[in-house]
Amino acid sequence: MALGRYLLRNGIKMRNWRVIGRVRRHYSLTPDYVKSLRTVVNPDISKIRNIGILAHIDAGKTTTTERMLYYAGYTRTLGDVDDGDTVTDFMVQERERGITIQSAAVTFDWKSHRINLIDTPGHVDFTLEVERALRVLDGAVAVFDASAGVEAQTLTVWRQAEKHRVPCICFLNKMDKPAANLSFSIESIKNKLQANPVLLQIPIGSGKSFIGLVDLLTNQKLTWTMKTREDDGRMFDIKPLSQSDNPKLLQTAREARAGLIEQIADLDDEFAELLLTDFGDNFDAVPSTKLQEAVRRITLARKGVPVVCGSSLRNKGVQPLLDAITAYLPAPNERHHDLVKWYKDDLCALAFKVLHNKQRGPLVFLRIYSGTVKPQTAVYNINSNNIERMSRLLVPFADQHVEISSLTAGNIALTVGLKQTVTGDTIVSSKASAAAAACRAQEDGDKGKKSGEQANLILSGVEVPEPVFFCSIEPPTMAKQTDLENALTCLQREDPSLKVRVDPDSGQTILCGMGELHIEIIHDRIRREYGIETHLGPLQVAYRETILQHISTTDTLDRTVGERRHVVTVNLAVRPLVDNSVGSSCDVMFEEEVDVQLSLEVKEAVENGVRSSYLQGPLLGYPVQGVSALIQSIQLEPGTSLAMVSACTSRCMHKALKQAGVQILEPVMLLEVIVTEEHLSTVLGDLAHRRGSIKDIQSRHDSKVVLATVPLAEMMGYSTVLRTLTSGNATFSLQLDTYEAMNSQEQSTLLKRAAGLT
Repeated sequence: MALGRYLLRNGIKMRNWRVIGRVRRHYSLTPDYVKSLRTVVNPDISKIRNIGILAHIDAGKTTTTERMLYYAGYTRTLGDVDDGDTVTDFMVQERERGITIQSAAVTFDWKSHRINLIDTPGHVDFTLEVERALRVLDGAVAVFDASAGVEAQTLTVWRQAEKHRVPCICFLNKMDKPAANLSFSIESIKNKLQANPVLLQIPIGSGKSFIGLVDLLTNQKLTWTMKTREDDGRMFDIKPLSQSDNPKLLQTAREARAGLIEQIADLDDEFAELLLTDFGDNFDAVPSTKLQEAVRRITLARKGVPVVCGSSLRNKGVQPLLDAITAYLPAPNERHHDLVKWYKDDLCALAFKVLHNKQRGPLVFLRIYSGTVKPQTAVYNINSNNIERMSRLLVPFADQHVEISSLTAGNIALTVGLKQTVTGDTIVSSKASAAAAACRAQEDGDKGKKSGEQANLILSGVEVPEPVFFCSIEPPTMAKQTDLENALTCLQREDPSLKVRVDPDSGQTILCGMGELHIEIIHDRIRREYGIETHLGPLQVAYRETILQHISTTDTLDRTVGERRHVVTVNLAVRPLVDNSVGSSCDVMFEEEVDVQLSLEVKEAVENGVRSSYLQGPLLGYPVQGVSALIQSIQLEPGTSLAMVSACTSRCMHKALKQAGVQILEPVMLLEVIVTEEHLSTVLGDLAHRRGSIKDIQSRHDSKVVLATVPLAEMMGYSTVLRTLTSGNATFSLQLDTYEAMNSQEQSTLLKRAAGLT
């Protein structure tokens, strides 16, 4: 009762107590914990760590996060993914399926450091959640299944981290599994990720006999003595390695430490000089502090990645991982954010995620790069050029939050009241602040045109991948159409990878997503959260269209609207681009003399006309990809409107694309199947029927790993088929690889199906 009165007195409602099934959990907002949050709201920026947890599905990201929160004092009991009572997997769909669907942010303290952590999904359908988390994070922990090493989605999230130049730590999880193999995991990191693993720990024991770690930096032995199954791993013994220890362990640790010192010397010149001048070959005399400093420099420079190990499910190795996060990953002021310097002490923040709450409305996550955020203040959105009022400011704790009075640079905030802000928007304190930043940029050597100053001061947003599946969605009655449109608008704002459009011919609402699971989750959320029993049409593949040859054409538009005559003639050429990979786009260029003659407004109108023609191809209406347009001449009479220029250009483009010959491109997936040897031939035979191309067959312990490329159209319902073929003894993962031209027979079949002839 005393705790309840305290929570109510401090504005924290008793909904923090949660009953899930038979499990009663309290997200441990204890009086001391809440007090510590409110008294140390804005810690020293050097003590802040903004990190993400990345991995392949089922590698143990959420379990690792759960242990971190427990050892930090945030939760009172250990949650379990299988029991559906973890903190960060709070969605009903996540708890039912035992997977992470959307990234969740939590804030906690560890040994005088403030850690803002984002637990990200491992499923490829929700790769945007990883992308937008990495955009605002300073460091990341990549979690690996020590028995599997680098898996398909691990490679994808690692590439995303590389793109944003995020320093990483590798955590080899599940060391208690019988097939766990340290050497295999290290080699897979080297070979598949092209990374430089710096091994800081070696395990003591293997499989079920895994009891602890040897810290190679300090030459200490950390052991967890689990006396009962309920032992939470909070207490563990730390002792220096001694001659009384297992001789084999001593020898392995000595060799591993010598190898570590040599590797660090190769990667860090400062440490190499210290080693040569002060220690020579006497590696035992090298102090752990100097090693730690060198490892930190290597990590921040992204020359190497520290590797630690443990077993999150068995409560071993998580505390040393937290120590490694605070010791080696960068603070916000150690990351370079080029545009922030123009704002100095004024607010500059990036909106990287939006959630919808029925009571509070949209909740916007902000990464603060400079200045201070306070509630009940007006802020300026540069992207949408509008002013909004921030009513409340919260520290995020998954689906529970603590209200605070201010947050400074380096932190992640959750705001209430920004109703027009979307993912990727740059938020500053005022228009005057943006103008002052523009002046500073110009004084410091920015020679851009005045119209370009605002664009130069916008933080880069999030790259949204193109959807690969689509289907129609219909409400149960026309009376629910408005409610459905409102639900889809809210969901699109939360999830930019979800696209909604209206078919111009049928008038149907079309839902476009990243995969079968993605669309299934959206459908389920509409039913549960918005109370609308919608009907989904058959799932269809999002193909692309391109052209086969170079062609040049001319078109003239002559139209009288009212008393005004509009005349414009466009001459342009289109040609196919060689690259049809994922992310390849179309472009538009102008002949040199045309570029000089036309005004900026007319050129923008022409570009709009070209790009609108790329949205729907001439054959089946799919987006156009891999085409370059060259504007050769534009002739228009005085008084012709810009809208007519765009319309004529679009019509000319459509004509040119038709004449150039249209080719359908289909998405091809990279497939990884892990299967027992007895079912290998069956799986290979099935893939052959699906137009699959086998790239490699690898051995992984007692299983085989099949790497193949398969057209997405052939993978509908594959999970059910694979389970049937292998009696449930196989797993698979898919990710988009490229777009390839369909052969004439397959394209003809697709055209007949689209025309309703088959």
